Amino acid sequence: MTDSLIHPKRLLYAGFTAILATGIGFAVRGGILDNWGAEFGFSATQLGVISGAGLTGFCFGIFVGGLVVDSIGYGKLIVASFLLHMLSAVVTFTATAGMDTAIAYQWLFWGTFIFALANGSLEAVANPLVATLFPENRTHYLNILHASWPLGLVLGGAVGWFLDDRMNVSWKWQLAIFLIPTIVYGIMFMGQRFPKSEAAEKGLKLGDMFKDVGLLGGAVIALMLFLFFQATFPAIPTYVLAIAALALIFVIGKITSFALGSIMLFVLFGTHILVGAVELGTDGWIQNITGSILSSEEGKFLFVITSLTMFVLRFCAAWIEEHLKLSPVGLLLLCSVLAFVGLNLSSGIESFKGAVLALLIYGVGKTFFWPTMLAVVGDRFPRTGAIAISIMGGLGMMSGGLIGLPGLGYAKDRFASEALQEEAPAIYQEMKAVDSNSWLFFEPVAAIDGKKLAEARSQEIPSEVQQTLIDSSLKGDRKTLRVDSLIPATMAVIFLGLLIYFRRLGGYRRVDLDN
Repeated sequence: MTDSLIHPKRLLYAGFTAILATGIGFAVRGGILDNWGAEFGFSATQLGVISGAGLTGFCFGIFVGGLVVDSIGYGKLIVASFLLHMLSAVVTFTATAGMDTAIAYQWLFWGTFIFALANGSLEAVANPLVATLFPENRTHYLNILHASWPLGLVLGGAVGWFLDDRMNVSWKWQLAIFLIPTIVYGIMFMGQRFPKSEAAEKGLKLGDMFKDVGLLGGAVIALMLFLFFQATFPAIPTYVLAIAALALIFVIGKITSFALGSIMLFVLFGTHILVGAVELGTDGWIQNITGSILSSEEGKFLFVITSLTMFVLRFCAAWIEEHLKLSPVGLLLLCSVLAFVGLNLSSGIESFKGAVLALLIYGVGKTFFWPTMLAVVGDRFPRTGAIAISIMGGLGMMSGGLIGLPGLGYAKDRFASEALQEEAPAIYQEMKAVDSNSWLFFEPVAAIDGKKLAEARSQEIPSEVQQTLIDSSLKGDRKTLRVDSLIPATMAVIFLGLLIYFRRLGGYRRVDLDN
């Protein structure tokens, strides 16, 4: 940077540490889902919704942050994020054993939502900041920034393995670990001077920055917000939410003089919704699923291995692009294929060694999705400043919370229940939960009771009925992974289309506002 008072590397690693805190919190939550299920009697769908709040809240933080960051400055958003992280811990820890299930659900949901709100505000700072600091090599440095996410997953998974499986420490102490990097990032950002985005530096107004988003991008945002409020506040009439969604599209149209928006950006937004669903949704459940198929300890260990692989590889994005002669879009296509293969292999694992191979293939596949998608938007749509990158991140997180986590939880419930009904209808009637769970427009399902399943798994020698219950749950887990693999398969088709499109244009190139 030309401004000697700006320290790019310190800002890069301050952002790195901030995202590290979010990764640790996410991983620990994924590892204590079974604790919450056993302690409060939640179904997999309920756990998925609570865990999903750790992503949907992110969307609001990054949407609002992306809109205001160039005008109010990065520092104020960082202070707000720090305070929200602290508040999230207080709210979450209010849930205690013996509390009414419905009340505990609310404390855990909103504590997790506030945590995500803090995370979103932070990424509204970190993503455009790094894209601005390193404009010539965004893919490389955004991958370094987001290498902290898998490192957080490694540390959070290790915390769960040691404190939970080895020492049986309370889930509250496990989750509190994320407060350590939270304090560190606050110190690292303290007193720093920040640059402005390329668009803000050139004096572009909000309407100019929003034109590439336009009505098409606005429709995607409105749809995801509609689904969020419908799922979170079911008492609000659907027509009210529909009117609000249309009003939002109109406001965006008014701001942009009713510009249609870029079709490519519209496609990228939709594709990143798939990225959020498969990457974040799978990450949130994979410890639970592999732990059920093998053992809880092995599930956490596998999670650490794949996350560590992801951490190391994110430092190699520039090398891979250079030596394999891959454009960012080509890299995304390769990753989609690997993720599809890895998830299918994971659905059939029988041994720890087989699981390591399957999850390593999946782990390599998911490594470059998120930061490379952000880099593509930064390269191709610099006129949007921080807005398009922030919307992209928000849509991905919202998707993980609305589609990935609860969707996989619903799939687990549905497929396990169907397997038990087919195998032993009488046992299903005895073991099913009292209330049914639904998700989006899919039919309600009466899941296997979480407490009864946890009790069956805790037995050294399960009874015949308990073993039937366990076997049905495993069948549901395996089928869930197979269905999950269809998401990266769809992404591969989209990236192949984009690759063909860019080749017809003469190759992938970064857009420069000066030209």
